[in-house]
Amino acid sequence: MDDNSIRLNKAQPDTSSAGTEQTILAAKNLDLWYGQAQALRNVSIDIPEKQVTALIGPSGCGKSTFLKTLDRMNDLVPGIKITGSVQYRGQEIYDPSVDVTWLRKQIGMVFQKPNPFPMSIYDNIAYGPRTHGIRNKSQLDDIVEKSLQGAAIWDEVKDRLKKSALGLSGGQQQRICIARALAVEPDILLMDEATSALDPISTSKIEDLIADLKNQYTIVIVTHNMQQATRVSDKCAFFLLGQLIEFGDTTQLFSMPKDKRTEDYITGRFG
Repeated sequence: MDDNSIRLNKAQPDTSSAGTEQTILAAKNLDLWYGQAQALRNVSIDIPEKQVTALIGPSGCGKSTFLKTLDRMNDLVPGIKITGSVQYRGQEIYDPSVDVTWLRKQIGMVFQKPNPFPMSIYDNIAYGPRTHGIRNKSQLDDIVEKSLQGAAIWDEVKDRLKKSALGLSGGQQQRICIARALAVEPDILLMDEATSALDPISTSKIEDLIADLKNQYTIVIVTHNMQQATRVSDKCAFFLLGQLIEFGDTTQLFSMPKDKRTEDYITGRFG
């Protein structure tokens, strides 16, 4: 990015999660500005592979901004400035040599509001593989079926693949979006409040799906729902005013937070 700069500082706060997990994404001394407004401040975190990491905190605390730095979605924002480092499997993702299309194949994103394309269910799922050069119909058929099964919606839509995805319910549309992300075989799935617009039954289905998917994928979710964070995540990161305050095992963070600001937030004293 022409208007982005990257630097790597040596000093970093001790916010890494202890343990022997394999780190797949690592941010170090990450700062981000939208124009003059600083949205992230010296964020350092090691995200473990094939676990669910939840990002929590009050509105405007930087958790969604941080999530979008992980697949360079913030590239699209004018006047942005980023310093520090974000590494995916040891590779600096903001290096000019990194192909952003390749990066977003490795690191998929599911947004807060279901956003299926205005096309058939089949074409929604086949869109990504076609973009990456797959044209063989039997191969696409296999990918579509596998992806819809992976998103736990195959049985609901297998007889209506040629119908518009926009005719589905909100919860079904969100699982179509998850299937669409899975179709390009990502390594990591980012989910930005992916259930906040859904009813409780649909939310429960997505949460069950997350539990299944973590056997194959690394998942990072942003959620305002702390009960959801305790239900689905292995690790939890608490953000406040653009800073990462605390990061650790979810059970430990909710039962014995190390920072009083974390305790105040999860007990409802603010936020």
